[in-house]
This record gives sequence, structure tokens and C-alpha cells, in this order.
Amino acid sequence: MSWFLIFLLPFVGSVVAALLPTRARNLESLWAGAVALAVVLALAWVYPEVAAGQVLVARWSWLPSLGLDLVVRLDGFAWMFALLVSAMGLLVTVYARYYLSPEDPAARFYSLLLGFMGAMLGVVVSGQLVQLVVFWELTSVFSFLLIGYWTHRKDARRGARMAFTVTATGGLALLAGVLVLGHIVGSLELDAVLAAGDRVRAHALYPLVLGLVLLGALSKSAQFPFHFWLPHAMAAPTPVSAYLHSATMVKAGVFLLARLWPVLAGTDAWFWLVGGAGLTTLLLGAYVAMFQNDLKGLLAYSTISHLGLITLLLGLNSPLAAVAAVFHTMNHATFKASLFMSVGIIDHETGTRDMRRLDGLFRAMPVTGTLAIVACGAMAGVPLLNGFLSKEMFFAETVFVQASPWIEHGLPALATLAGVFAVVYSLRLGHDVFFGAAPDCPRQPHEPTHWMRVPVELLVLACIVVGVWPAWSIGPLLAMAAQPVVGGPLPDYHLTVWHGFNAPLAMSLIATAGGVLVYLRFGRRLKLRRQRGAPGLGWADGKRLFEAGLARGTAAARWLSRRGGTRRLQPQIRALIAIAGLAGLGSALIVPLSWGDRVRVPATPEFGVLWAIAGVCAIGAAWQAKFHRLAALVMLGVVGLALCITFAWFSAPDLALTQLAVEVVTLVLFLLGLRWMPKRLERDDEPGPGWVARWRRRRDGLIAVAVGAGLSALSYALLTRNAPLSISPYFIENALPLGGGSNVVNVMLVDFRAFDTLGEITVLGIVGITVYALLRRFRPPLEVMDQPAQQRAEPLGADSDLLTRSDEAGGATQRYLDVPAVLVRLLLPLAGVFAFHLFMRGHNEPGGGFVAGLVVAIAFIAQYMVSGTRWVEERMHLRPPHWIAVGLLVALATGLGSLLLGHPFLTTHTAHVVWPLVGEVHLPTAALFDLGVFAVVLGSTVLLLTALAHQSLRARRRQASVAEEPGEGVEWK
Repeated sequence: MSWFLIFLLPFVGSVVAALLPTRARNLESLWAGAVALAVVLALAWVYPEVAAGQVLVARWSWLPSLGLDLVVRLDGFAWMFALLVSAMGLLVTVYARYYLSPEDPAARFYSLLLGFMGAMLGVVVSGQLVQLVVFWELTSVFSFLLIGYWTHRKDARRGARMAFTVTATGGLALLAGVLVLGHIVGSLELDAVLAAGDRVRAHALYPLVLGLVLLGALSKSAQFPFHFWLPHAMAAPTPVSAYLHSATMVKAGVFLLARLWPVLAGTDAWFWLVGGAGLTTLLLGAYVAMFQNDLKGLLAYSTISHLGLITLLLGLNSPLAAVAAVFHTMNHATFKASLFMSVGIIDHETGTRDMRRLDGLFRAMPVTGTLAIVACGAMAGVPLLNGFLSKEMFFAETVFVQASPWIEHGLPALATLAGVFAVVYSLRLGHDVFFGAAPDCPRQPHEPTHWMRVPVELLVLACIVVGVWPAWSIGPLLAMAAQPVVGGPLPDYHLTVWHGFNAPLAMSLIATAGGVLVYLRFGRRLKLRRQRGAPGLGWADGKRLFEAGLARGTAAARWLSRRGGTRRLQPQIRALIAIAGLAGLGSALIVPLSWGDRVRVPATPEFGVLWAIAGVCAIGAAWQAKFHRLAALVMLGVVGLALCITFAWFSAPDLALTQLAVEVVTLVLFLLGLRWMPKRLERDDEPGPGWVARWRRRRDGLIAVAVGAGLSALSYALLTRNAPLSISPYFIENALPLGGGSNVVNVMLVDFRAFDTLGEITVLGIVGITVYALLRRFRPPLEVMDQPAQQRAEPLGADSDLLTRSDEAGGATQRYLDVPAVLVRLLLPLAGVFAFHLFMRGHNEPGGGFVAGLVVAIAFIAQYMVSGTRWVEERMHLRPPHWIAVGLLVALATGLGSLLLGHPFLTTHTAHVVWPLVGEVHLPTAALFDLGVFAVVLGSTVLLLTALAHQSLRARRRQASVAEEPGEGVEWK
């Protein structure tokens, strides 16, 4: 269906664009343009249905038990915004083809652009509020990557961080707001929420909902006091600025305000908060824009001002003002995108955006100049252009607002003042740049290639057509888009150029004349003024307030870290265990801890002996941890082995098998970690008096015994009670009929609770990549990587396992076989076969992807340990990050496959296929998900351990360089 293409195509296109050749600008732009065009055509296909008043809804079951489904909802307002996003994206892809340098990575640009388009479309067409917030935060992520596209520029990185910090934090507030809103309504479905406006406004939690939602919306649309991030986002490439700040990123906030207008508007709180923020932003942005000498800076502050105008209209609690807000949203996108692209052409062809160096460009660039001047006229509200019509509607709403007398008189005056400012900064852009003396540019200005100018021409043509024939060109689309915002019958309005002599026309004439006079009087001074921002607005310098807040927060965190933190591991663990023990003790005091009357299993001597040994080893490990770490590690391994045997003893072979593999990996991890630790201390070398050290050990021992005894008591109390509400019978009874497997543990992991498993492997992959990223700077060069065999001798050849050793007495050379390396290499295929066996039997017998991944990882780590890092990396090319990525994609694709077939996410389907010579084979789709688990576990484990091994190697070589003396051997610390 066409609405499905609207939702899915940009994300698919983003993945494909990332895989295309990075320097193939033509191919990348054609692909991105084709994807955007496909979305436009899909929207055009459903236009007759939407124009007829239908609401198109598609639903996929996601988490039915929680009432969370993926819902695509397309009404007139969503259709208009989706068309704006996709059509503007199509024009930007054409423009970017000629703007980007051949050295710019085109694959990354178009992939991020399409991903952002998909995220914005997800916000627009979401029919479920939590789903909307997810895509809302995705727009923050993609905008962060697009703003920081030129990673070599410090201002781009700083602007990206600032934009992400503000908008993503607002998104968290929005998430809390929609959850409370869903609690009030009893549903998170958008249809249910839009129908419950009276109930929401009358609820005691309405102020809380309003505040949280406004934090998200105002921060996204750069409204005061969150306006400061948008000018710093101008460090992005101009195609990004044209897209994000005219039709998408900053419009998401006003989209949300308009989307929830039937629910949240109509109260005094809405009027003062939304209207006040909009009016302040309208005036502040317009005022500061007059003082900008950077072309993109001027457009950034003018964007802030126009967004304030739209927000103010939505805050007036008037249906006609809401219609005007929708209309200006459409008009602003056309003239602002054309102006950004015109500024990009000027920068591209002259090498500068500084207005103090730009004069008289019209002689060299007459076509571009004409287009930019017309767009400036639309921005200033000149008659016969689209901006004039929505500005007239805005003036009319400020005149006819019904409130206290000072608002009724002051609001039109302030709106007229904002109009004066708009004319001034429009004249600065249109006149100062294209008329005057010869320009002082780094490059000789000239017209761009025609196709780079085509998007600007189409947008300017739209400004003229809508301005001259509004009822014919934009009238039906405006009515279709405004009706869902109003939430009822549309108010009476007329889209005509001439309404006679009235108050709005008088305000428009005053604003135009006043703007021209101010420009004639102060225009030259504004251009020659140094770029230091607008005078008298230090109190409203959001950047200064933001950076001061960050600095104070950082200082407070450092103070708390110095006062309450420590770099020593022992105090941290002690505090963690003590807090957990106190929490458990407090819970036991609230709910008395008592034993149950469940029948006890008789104790056996064998089990008692097993845990007597484990207890002795645990005490020994604690006693020897400080002085003989290797001995403590061995005893700790005995405790883990006892735990594995215990799992098997109580009929949990899956847990026993997994725990055994985890014990091996943990042992290697600890062995690598031991190399990082300082030199061991003898008992007499401990700092401080002897009684202090003894007291510390006894204190730690008492804490460990107390917490361990408490956990034992809690476990015993739980195991001896009857559990009438236990969920285990459900899984035991339904594992085979619903999950298609008799191994209840595996069926739970890959079917019943597969969503949890997906989150866990995602975290595991993130941890592995994070550790690698933190330690990769310490990775030694390949030519100095350790090879254990070389410590004994030199290899005869690159592919040989024969080693040589010189006889120090007689100088003879002996050749021998490196037996451990050969045996470990023979172990690798055996481990692979065993892992395959565990994987294939996991759905019905003990095994599965997790333990299979650990087995293969252990085999690879053994290769590193015996054969050496260089041998493995030269011959095996493991690439663990690729395993992680592929595993996550396979697991996600398994869930999406069930969605495409109309089932809930990660629903398992079981088939029985008869293969020749094999017979009937049990094939559940959960095995594909388990394959993803296998890949992630393998990649993450190998990546973690090899990253630590490389760091350990570097630390060991550093110690060796210090300890080695001339003529003596190496004393390893």
C-alpha cells in the first residue's frame, strides 16, 4: 500500500545509500532523489482519499499486551506535512549534487539525509504517541549527524552537540508528557487522545502534561528560551540547513503544537505559555536578525522569528489563528528554503557569506539575484507573494484577539514592530548583497550551473503562484490540512489578495514603510558594524546561559566526585554492596521475612561436600586476593565450577552449560586484567599500621558475610514458599504448542521474551564496541604484536609451525614443532562443529545461540593466546564489529519479518520440512533470531578480549622497557 511506502522507503533508501560508492555523487543523488520522488508519488496516489476527509490507518501489532502497536495514520494535516518533507527532500537532493565538493563523502550525506527524512515522516504519520516520541528522538540523532557532517570543523561539532543536547533533552520531557497524557486518556492512540480534549483539560494533571509537552515542542522549534541552538546549527552544509530549518527539524515542534491543538489548547495556561513564548521569540529573532552580517546567520534568526510567529498564532486559542499558523508553515517552507539555497549558491560561487564583502552581485549573478530578491519579498510580506497573505492573516488575528485591554492594544503594536524588523533584515539580504559597489570576494562571482538553480526557481515560482492565485493554488490543500488541526468545522476565511482597506492592511503598510525608513537610516551602519550580536540583549543570550549552565554542572559534578567519589575499586564495591544490603534489609522489615511450608528436598552428602569445597575456595579467594591474585583466581574458578554443577544438579542443564562457558571467558578476562594491576604487595609492604590493614580486611569480611547471609536467607524464603501466581507453569505448558520447542529456557529467550533478549544483545554489542573504542588508541602496531613462539625462537616461515632455537653452548640450531599452536588450531574446527551442534539442538535440548557463540569465541581466544595476535589477525580476518552489526540486523530482520506478515513483532513461526536423505527437519523462525544472538555474542566477546589483550600487551612492553637493564634479562612486574 502507498502509505506503507511513505513510512518505509526512506529508511530502506538510507541503508542502500550507505552501501553505494562514497564518491559517486551522481549515483548517490539519483538514488536519493528517486526515493524522495517515490514518497511524493505515494502521497499523490492517496490524495483523493485524504481530500475526501478519510483518515488512512495501517496497524501492525507490536506489544499487544501493553497496547503498543505500530500505527501509520494519515489525515489531511499529516498528508500536507509529509508532502512538505518529501518534496523538499527531493529538491535538496538535486541541489546538494552540485553543492557538495567531490571530496565530500556523498554516501554518508545522502544516507543521513534519507534517514532524517524517514524519521521526520515517522513523526508526521505516527498514530501512536510513544511511536511519535521514538521518531522524534531519531530526528535529533540524524540532525546531530547532519549538522556535524563536516567533522573536521570545530564549529560544526560544537553546533551538533548543542542542538542534540537541547532537542534530545526536550524529547525526554515529551516522553514523560505523553505517558502522563496516555494515563489521563487511558490510551496512547492518537485518535483516542484527539477525542478526549475536554477530559484532558479538566484533569488535575493537565498543567503537568502541558509543561512537559511544551518543553519538547519549544526546544525542538528553537523557541525562547531554547532559541540559541539554531544559529549554531548553521555550521552544517547549506543543503542541510535548507532542509532542517525550513521544512523539517524546526517544524517538528510547531507540528506537535498543531497536532495536539484540539487537546491542549483553549485554556489560559496555553494562551500565556505558548503565546508568550511565541511573541518573545518573534520579536527577539527579528531584532537580532537585523544585526547579522553572516548570510546564514541572518536566515537562522529570521527562521527563529517566523517560528515564533507560528507559535504565537497557535497560542491565541482561535480556530482562525490555527488556520493561519498552518498557512504560514507552508509559506515559510517555500521562501525560506529558496533563500537558504540562494545563500548557498552565493557562498559556493564567491567563497564567502560575509555581507561586508558582498556588494553588487546582481551584475555577475542576475538570475540568482532576481530569485533571491523575490524570496526576500515573500519573507518581508510584499503583496502578490505568499508571505503577504499569511502575514495579513496574522495581523488580523492580533487585531481581533479577545483578552485584557493592554493585550488587545499591545499585541497589534508588537506584531507591527516585528513586521518592521522583518522588512529591515529582508532589505539587508536583498539590497546589500546584490546592489552597490563591486564585491570583494575570494573568487570571481558567476552564475551556478543551471540544475543547481532549478530547486530555487521552483520554490520561487510557488511563492508567486500562491501569492497571485491563492484560492486556486493553495486553497483546497490548506482546508484539507487545517481541518484536523481545528478539530471541527473550519472558520470562515477568504484567500484573496485584496480585502479592502482595513486594520491588517494598515498594519502591513506601516510595517513596510517603517522598515524601509529604518533601513535607509541605519542600513549602512548595520553593515559596517562588527559581528557581536544585537545590542542590549545580554540577558537573552541563550548560548551564554547554556554554556554557563554546562560549566556550573560540570563543576558541581567534579566537586561531588572529589567529595564522595574515589578511584579505588574496593570502596566503590563496598558502597555498592552496603547499599544493596541495606535496601534488602529495609524490604525485609517492611514485608517480614519468613520461611514457607513447601516440602524440602532431602540434603545429600555429595552436595554438601561440593559446597563445602566451594565455600573453602571462596574464603581462600577472598584471603589471597591481595597477595596471590593468581591463586585467588584459581579458587574463584572452583566456586564457578561448583555453581555449574549445582545448576546441573537441579535439572538446569542450559544454565550449567552457559555458566561453564562464561566461567572460561571470565577467567581469560581476569587473566588479562591482572596485567593492568600494580605490583603485588607483600604482607609487610601494606601502607599504614598493621592494625589498620587488619581492620579493613575484617570489615570487608563482615560486610561480605552479612550480605551473603542475607541473600541466602532471602533465597531460602522464596524457594520454600508456594507460589500460586507463578508464571513458570504458563511457559512449561505453552513452550511446545506456542513456541514450537521443548526447551523451555531457550523458547523463553528467543520467543516469549525475545524483545528483552534483543535489548540485551544490543547492550552487549554497545559495550563491546565502546570498550574497543576506548582502548583502540593503545593498540600496538601490527609489527610489534606479541607472538608467544617468538619468545622461544624464530619461525622458519610464515606458514610453518616449525621453530628454531640456537644452542647457547655450541651454537647449534635445533628445529622442533610448536605443539600447542598445532593442537589449538586443530581445536578450532572441532569447536565449530560442537557449537553448530549446540546451536541446532537449542530449541529442544540444552544449547542455543548464546552458548554456541561463547564456545566459538573461546576457540578464537585460544588461537590468540597460543599462536599470537599477529598470526591470527593476518590469517583469520575476524572483524568482530561486523559480527555484531550482522547479528543485530539478523535479529531485527526476524522481528520485522513477522510484522510484514501481519503478526506481532518477533512472533515465531515453526515449519517442518522434509529434506532428502535427512528426513523431517524442525525449522522455527526463532532459530534465525538465535543466529543473531550467536553472532553478537561471538563478536562482542572476541572484541572485548582482544581489545583488553592489546592493551595488556602495550602495558607489559612498557614495563619491560623500564625493567630491562643492559646485560640482564627482563624482570616482569
